[in-house]
Amino acid sequence: MLFALMQLLGGIILSVGWIPQIIQMIRTKSVNDLNLKAYLLMLLGIGLMEAYAVNLAADGTGLAFLVTNTLSLTVVSTVVLLILHYRGPQRPRK
Repeated sequence: MLFALMQLLGGIILSVGWIPQIIQMIRTKSVNDLNLKAYLLMLLGIGLMEAYAVNLAADGTGLAFLVTNTLSLTVVSTVVLLILHYRGPQRPRK
């Protein structure tokens, strides 16, 4: 029980840690220094872990992991969407 609580609290802290970055992106409308490929890789990794978390929760274990992983998936998805939104269409390089 203690370790599940620690995992839940740690996961919430990690997820909430993205919120200042999201607020900064919305406030400045700037994503120039962010690497879309890095965030897409994080999104893929979290998506794969989400499938594992759903499997654990279906077996009756890992509910805390599912909750915190879903939070992470949501905030990283938000970052990717903001990068795509604020960068707009990419022009071909010469």
